[in-house]
Amino acid sequence: MKILVTGAKGFIGKNLVANLRNIQDGKDKTRDITIDDIFEYDVDDDKELLKQYTKDCDFIFNLAGINRPENKEEFNINHSFLAELLNLLKENNNTCPVMLSSSTQALLDNDYGKSKKEAEDLLLKYGKNNNDVRVCIYRFPNVFGKWCRPNYNSAVATFCNNIANDLPITVNDEKTELTLVYIDDIVDEMILALKGNEHRENDYCFVPITYKKTLGEIVELLYTYNNQPNTLIMPSIPKDSFEKKLYSTYLSYLPERKIKIELKGNVDDRGSFTEFLKTESNGQFSINVSKPGITKGQHWHNTKWEFFLVVSGRALIQERKLGSDEIIEYEVSGDKLEAVHMLPGYTHNIINLSDTENLVTIMWANELFDSNKPDTFFEEV
Repeated sequence: MKILVTGAKGFIGKNLVANLRNIQDGKDKTRDITIDDIFEYDVDDDKELLKQYTKDCDFIFNLAGINRPENKEEFNINHSFLAELLNLLKENNNTCPVMLSSSTQALLDNDYGKSKKEAEDLLLKYGKNNNDVRVCIYRFPNVFGKWCRPNYNSAVATFCNNIANDLPITVNDEKTELTLVYIDDIVDEMILALKGNEHRENDYCFVPITYKKTLGEIVELLYTYNNQPNTLIMPSIPKDSFEKKLYSTYLSYLPERKIKIELKGNVDDRGSFTEFLKTESNGQFSINVSKPGITKGQHWHNTKWEFFLVVSGRALIQERKLGSDEIIEYEVSGDKLEAVHMLPGYTHNIINLSDTENLVTIMWANELFDSNKPDTFFEEV
């Protein structure tokens, strides 16, 4: 299959082309489709290229358009470019399917919306007058995701960029509600359309996953993400949730100076203990370094429990149930990764068996450390 993408340098275009390339190059083996060529075209390219592409292509994603012109007359490009594209298809006797990127503003009485509605009507008429050529018209709401240009036409992109870069933002009304669609969900739908499996309701197609969020909710989440390196608390990001997608979007705007995070460790003559990541509902991760011959632990918990995973060095882990003399022992090393439970009601320790090398252990606890209720009591194994 040969695919033409107009507006390939735009936000949606870049994301779509990158994923189509993954399929074409065999990097994405999850899509049951074969792509032979991807023709990328933008309005500043040579028109001869468009003539050739419309002769050879088997599917067209028409993402080209304008939404922030210097004068309102430029909105005509949204209609005129599509008209040119369809005329070239007719000249080449090419009846391939055509997808159009429209907007929910096509329902509004403004210059941009009118230009989008004119393009929609033109494509619907083309489809019906040319042996029912398959046309896929999508009215996208506010689109967010990586590579979206900030300070242009996306509030989410602007908020992500400014908050990530410690710049001020302006929110006129926190209660303003946006309907949002994530770029990866659009790409998934585009690939379904490519295969003829688009989601459709009468003349229009749609992305089945959208979200309604207020500006206040979005900004509050973004400031939480921005503060995560300080709190180490990873907020809830359930599978397929808006929060997960917004967090990924926010991270794509991080400046170089904030990509690396310096962690604050507790260092003493035995080694170090450094908290790495905390969660609101599933405990926390820490990195423990023990110097040669050092024993750490020698305590027990009522309700708290842990996993110890040695990733470098060789250790002896000992556990003993309170009130018992029986000691359970596990010799572990970074050569064979094995996670060991530290059981509630069992005093436990970890001993570095090396005389020369540090022992490095990843530790997970089922709850965040609370200095007011540490649930940790000294007791030698």
